[in-house]
Amino acid sequence: MTDGRAQRVVIVGGGTSGWMAAAALARLLPKRCSIHLVESEAIGIVGVGEATLPHIRHFNERLGIAEADFMRWTRATFKLGIEFRDWGRVGDSYVHPFGTFGRGHGEVDFHHYWTRARLEGRDVPPLEQFSVACMMARMGKFAPPGDPASLAGTFGYAYQFDAVLFAPYLRAIAEGMGATRTEGRVVDVELDGERGDIRAVVLEGGNRIEGDLFVDCSGFRSLLLGEALGEPFQDWSRWLPADRAAAMPCRTRTDVTPYTSAIAMPAGWRWRIPLQHRTGNGYVYSSAFVSDDEAASAIEAAVEGEPMASPRLLRFRAGRRERSWVRNCVAVGLASGFLEPLESTSIYLVQQAITALVELWPENDIADADRDEFNRIIDLEYDRIRDFLILHYHATERDDSDFWNYVRTMPIPDSLAEKIELFRRRGRIVKYREGVFLDASWVAVYLGQRVVPEGFDPRAGLPTDADLLRSMAALRQEVSATAAAMPGHLDFIHRYCPMAEAA
Repeated sequence: MTDGRAQRVVIVGGGTSGWMAAAALARLLPKRCSIHLVESEAIGIVGVGEATLPHIRHFNERLGIAEADFMRWTRATFKLGIEFRDWGRVGDSYVHPFGTFGRGHGEVDFHHYWTRARLEGRDVPPLEQFSVACMMARMGKFAPPGDPASLAGTFGYAYQFDAVLFAPYLRAIAEGMGATRTEGRVVDVELDGERGDIRAVVLEGGNRIEGDLFVDCSGFRSLLLGEALGEPFQDWSRWLPADRAAAMPCRTRTDVTPYTSAIAMPAGWRWRIPLQHRTGNGYVYSSAFVSDDEAASAIEAAVEGEPMASPRLLRFRAGRRERSWVRNCVAVGLASGFLEPLESTSIYLVQQAITALVELWPENDIADADRDEFNRIIDLEYDRIRDFLILHYHATERDDSDFWNYVRTMPIPDSLAEKIELFRRRGRIVKYREGVFLDASWVAVYLGQRVVPEGFDPRAGLPTDADLLRSMAALRQEVSATAAAMPGHLDFIHRYCPMAEAA
């Protein structure tokens, strides 16, 4: 590789993943590598991944990005969680919050007390009424988290932003820190005949760019990892059958909610993501159950404001590469794998790959142990998110369409079946040292989609009935008052980060 000198990093592909990688490597490894990004303006970007998870805040902070500036230029809004409509049954609605239920501390999670009261026949309110994040979302409120010891500190937040504007924003940061960019389309990949490493990429017109480490951000095509190195793809479409999306922006006419909406449809679901200047919409569906024309008509009929474009069709397949780091090539984003946007994990997976690469950065030759650890981390992230997404589809009582009958009755991975059984028995959530979705996330989806425990943690049975009901009533009132005291979502945005008109 490099014998102690700075690594020559070649990033193939721009967009969100390419420029996230370029900015992060330039910022976090300034003397360890030189960054050369190759992209073609003739190749469009997916550009509909507008909703995120709270982890992006830490990523931006590490890059020295000021939140208000980032939000102005990407025309962002705040996100407290995701609202799911019509998933368990038609007419159901629940919020998966970025935060806890109850006060978020103590040896026994709050949902065990809630379950006890319900199993004892008490008339208990929905679980979300004991979550500050959920109630803020329902009331259209927002303010940053307060004292961690108070209810005002029991939630986090993410962003809803224009992904098409995010890449140029990151490009300016990366180039300001020394990254270089070459315009052009890759037409050939040269391999080292002896080692099998990538030696160079060749552009249309003959320009040849050599490197020591290649980062594949070429999207679904997976130009380097998939095509040049032939890394196999694990197809998960038997569990996640949605393989297309019809995306369509509209002018915002209704509330700019501090949450993303996922509304179930006859052959999948549709997203609603309100930004400062428009609302993103899309129908994620399975082409085995509805035609492209029918899906386009369905999203046109569902949008809540004046359309700004015709529906744009996207094709994809759920799954991941067997390995994401092979030889001297690391795949990031769609080149590594794809999990549909149901829980807004696409940018998170990009971030996790970049973080793992930085932590396992090769000083000289790439060590097998470092490469194996990277692949272990990324595989776990994909596999655990996969199970969480499958849960949304499988945990349903809907039988009103062929699609919902299929996902309700399909065989599921053993890893998920074990999790569901453990929760059904006594409300227990499988604990992980690594992985994005913690206890409250699983609880929200289980209970929101009518997977109700038959028992609870025995320690939740210690309070007397009177004490339990009194404390739950007081907590519910305090949660509601805490959320109600916060400013309106749009009012906060207009004071803090109104969008830049010439983004």
